[in-house]
Amino acid sequence: MKNAGRKRRFPTGDLARVAVFAALIAVLGLPGSFNVFGNAVPITLQTLGVMLAGAILGTWRAALAVVVLLVLVAAGLPLLAGGRGGLGVFAGPSAGFLIGWIPGAALTGWLVERAGRNPGTAQLVLACLAGGVGVVYLFGIPVQAVVTGASLGTTAWFALAFVPGDLIKAVLAAVVVRGTQRAYPDAVPTVYRERLRAGRMH
Repeated sequence: MKNAGRKRRFPTGDLARVAVFAALIAVLGLPGSFNVFGNAVPITLQTLGVMLAGAILGTWRAALAVVVLLVLVAAGLPLLAGGRGGLGVFAGPSAGFLIGWIPGAALTGWLVERAGRNPGTAQLVLACLAGGVGVVYLFGIPVQAVVTGASLGTTAWFALAFVPGDLIKAVLAAVVVRGTQRAYPDAVPTVYRERLRAGRMH
């Protein structure tokens, strides 16, 4: 029985979803990136994918999707916006933001999991802001300051350029997730957790 329980932790369907969202985050990098106000870190759409992963997949699956993407990037695949890839990106100004995607996606998923079987749009927006913005900035800004040699205050000031776009992404992610969960109730992370627990009891 213990072995059966372990097998259910990584069912094929979950691995497929993880792969799909890793690919989604990569695809959102295709439009490219741009820098504003001289900021060394570019603005991209990929944080939208991080938010979507968290809100749809839940905690651990979302984090795993981001890990899969970053491992592929580290292996040299140009999956980041602007065709960036390789170990060098983890030594650059964006390194902290990239690493922050992992706990950011996880926190977004954790909050949505605890929002019940029918999370509202406002709850989804707040979850996306907390994880996809708050946590990502918490990791990204200090690392950028260290890498660039700028003060923490100056770096945080530059990061304000990201805020309007990230607010829009959070709202857009919430709307998309809300529509997805209405069409597919099983996509709600809380429902997934309940089904997983029920499966472990049998």
